[in-house]
Amino acid sequence: MRTRFTIYICLTLSLIGLLASCRSAKLSDAEEKQRIGEYYEAAAIYRKVYTKTSPKKRDLRGYIAYRMADCNRLINNTGKATNAYMNAIRYDYPDSLVYLRMGQMLQKSGRYAEAIKHYDTYLENDPSNLLAINGILGCELAPKWKKNPTRYEVRRMDKFNSRRGEFGPMLTGENYNQLYFTSSRTKDKDAKVSAITGQNNNNLFVVKQNEKGEWLAPEELEDEVNTEYDEGTPSFSPDGNTMYYTYCAQDPEGHRTAEIYISSRSSAAWGKGSRAMIVKDSVTALGHPSISPDGKYIYFASDAVGGSGGKDIFRARLAGNDFGPMENLGEEINTPGDEVFPYVRDSVTLYFASNGHPGMGGLDLFKATQDSTGHWKVENLGAPINSMADDFGITFAGKAEKGFFSSNRNDARGYDHLYSFELPTITIFIEGIVNDVDEYPIEDATVRIVGKDGLNVKVPVKKDGTYRVELERDIRYVMMASARGYLNQNFELHTGPEEKNETYIVDFFLSPISKPVVIENIFYDFDKATLRPESKKALDEMIKMLNDNPNVTIELGAHTDRKGTDQYNERLAQRRAQSVVDYLIAGGIAQDRLEAKGYGESVPKTINKRMAKQFDFLKEGDVLTEEFIEALPPEQQEIADQINRRTEFKVLRTNYNLF
Repeated sequence: MRTRFTIYICLTLSLIGLLASCRSAKLSDAEEKQRIGEYYEAAAIYRKVYTKTSPKKRDLRGYIAYRMADCNRLINNTGKATNAYMNAIRYDYPDSLVYLRMGQMLQKSGRYAEAIKHYDTYLENDPSNLLAINGILGCELAPKWKKNPTRYEVRRMDKFNSRRGEFGPMLTGENYNQLYFTSSRTKDKDAKVSAITGQNNNNLFVVKQNEKGEWLAPEELEDEVNTEYDEGTPSFSPDGNTMYYTYCAQDPEGHRTAEIYISSRSSAAWGKGSRAMIVKDSVTALGHPSISPDGKYIYFASDAVGGSGGKDIFRARLAGNDFGPMENLGEEINTPGDEVFPYVRDSVTLYFASNGHPGMGGLDLFKATQDSTGHWKVENLGAPINSMADDFGITFAGKAEKGFFSSNRNDARGYDHLYSFELPTITIFIEGIVNDVDEYPIEDATVRIVGKDGLNVKVPVKKDGTYRVELERDIRYVMMASARGYLNQNFELHTGPEEKNETYIVDFFLSPISKPVVIENIFYDFDKATLRPESKKALDEMIKMLNDNPNVTIELGAHTDRKGTDQYNERLAQRRAQSVVDYLIAGGIAQDRLEAKGYGESVPKTINKRMAKQFDFLKEGDVLTEEFIEALPPEQQEIADQINRRTEFKVLRTNYNLF
């Protein structure tokens, strides 16, 4: 825990003016503990002094409550800090900053409406304060982020976590199969508890994957890099042989200063660390190093002068063991709050934690992308990666959208733990069947798919008539199913923009060139040639089929049942066939591609496999002649007559306009 707050501890040691009244020795002890950064012990002493101070001494009680609140805030005890700030307000603590701090604590507790009220109170005295303004904005946005989370899946890594704290994960290794992190766990029962945080000092740990890709149990580094003091937040050179990390020694009488140290690997062991000479003085605090993937820059957090306030993110050029001048990343990244734990993913992408940008509570994780002009676009990663608690210290497995980060969510003690995150891959598929019009698979059929994303594939259809192809999200595709001896069939598909898995079903039923095909769902008025409105869909599909096959000419044949004279039925059928031709011409099909033929009752239907399967009183090969039908029961006669009443098309030529 301590290194996580090292920069906070080492950079927030400001002296607050003392009241003129006399104080007991114990209050002086608390103030001294706070001055040197021993916040855990200072808070405990303030608490004792507060309970012994008479409520009539309102000024003194308010003063003690405020300082006790600050100490608890700095060691991440949000509950105790909230109660103490509330007491400071109750006793009319004179500094309006108490309302800003109270708002921040309430926001970290997810009490957004209450937090906004305190931010508003603070803004009455400091209307342009960015922390309060962004605090209100964060309180307004947080419920929306929680209600509409991103697709990232977040899991607590109990295999890595302990009863203590762990944070600052960093993936390394050629296949990102090693994870270093910081933890205050220890096997030493006599380990000294830090007066700063109330926890053990932190050391570096590593966890590795086995040959199956399974994570093993974490192990503490037994190398010289770990000491009795605090080490944490590691980052590695591109070759993996140099480690940069935060180090904080202890001075019993002075400020605790965070520094960046360097350790080199030799014979599979990490050597004793040495200070990185980024700055010459020993007062400026530096921590949370992150090496750029190309090894040219080191990014870090610091309280160096000339910043935006709080902790800022800087970078310096790396040249062997030498460092260039510090460069502040500017106000698009840095705010009057704290920007810490940078992680450089590539030359234009930076991740970091901040409590100054609009967020859900404490520290939130942000992604910053730099454009060609050098400007940064900063975006909150939203829920579920962020929460109302502190979320920070992210690391990615290379270019994959997965990795680990730290958070103290759902821990009443405020301890940090490791969480994994992963963005599930969106899979968009199109699948279906390619059959003939009688719904039987076609041998050697293919489906060609051409997309705006550059996809151009010709997919063989399986023997059972099925196909399946992976597509991309929000792309327009054109598909064509084809087979020798059959007419082509086209289909257009625009995949949806939604970030979700989707499978589109597109079935093709190809018409044979060598035999007539019934046009299903063509209806006429009784005893007339007038097409009924419900025929429109089938006829529009005919127009599409002819447009898909522009070199085909067809005959439209109309057939009647056995009722009526042969001459009447033939004339009625001719008029009906012509009605279909007229509709197709009106739909844009050239007249010389169409021929109308009225057959009347002269060509009874021959039953195929599909029809025999549909009607159990018929078998494949039956011909529905008048004699055959009259031998059937009345109900079956009506069905047979209905089958004979049909409109068919057959292909006449396949070389129209080719010569």
